Amino acid sequence: MGISLVPVSRENWEEALSLEVLEEQKPFVPSVAVSLAKVYIKPDGENVQYLPFAVYASNQMAGFIMHAFVEQTDDMYWMNGFLIDRRFQGKGYGKAAINAMIHWIQKQFPQCRAIQLTVHPDNQTAKGLYRSIGFVQTGEKMGEEEVMKLSV
Repeated sequence: MGISLVPVSRENWEEALSLEVLEEQKPFVPSVAVSLAKVYIKPDGENVQYLPFAVYASNQMAGFIMHAFVEQTDDMYWMNGFLIDRRFQGKGYGKAAINAMIHWIQKQFPQCRAIQLTVHPDNQTAKGLYRSIGFVQTGEKMGEEEVMKLSV
């Protein structure tokens, strides 16, 4: 399966804004616009860096994922804002994109020992996907969302 992660840039940000999930998934996922705003606003503090990526299936934009991290740590590596456009769901792109992000993080940050994400408690589909990759629930919460962690 040809999945690639391409930084969101001047060339593709407008296409990224057009990505949409299914109607019933909208309460679970922030829009790409909200995720991109975090790059500038830095809601988690000045020391957190945000790297937004478009997920491409061959040459078509199929999704979005953002990596947030605190450099020089071994456990402050997060995936957030993840979504696969409704037109590409159910074809394995979600799992492939998450695995690609995990590999990218490990290559860029060899000191990373854990990758974390949050998930809405009612989003059973996403929880199942994350568990199938090896993420486990930590029992912690951020706002109303549950934290899941992958030891690497």
